[in-house]
Amino acid sequence: MTDNAVYKIVELAGSSPVSFDEAVRAAITRANASLRHIRWFEVTQMRGHVEDGRVAHYQVELKVGFTLEGG
Repeated sequence: MTDNAVYKIVELAGSSPVSFDEAVRAAITRANASLRHIRWFEVTQMRGHVEDGRVAHYQVELKVGFTLEGG
């Protein structure tokens, strides 16, 4: 028999001047500093900022799931 997992889900926004991928990694890295047992993420929105006709910044919104301790 396998254990049932219960997840808490939080919403985060990550940003980066480099890429969408880097924005996701920044959000997960920062969340990992205060949340334990992060198991998955889902990107829900992607957007960017344009300056002088060029992409200047990338931003993502994501849901992050982590398992609850105990019980």
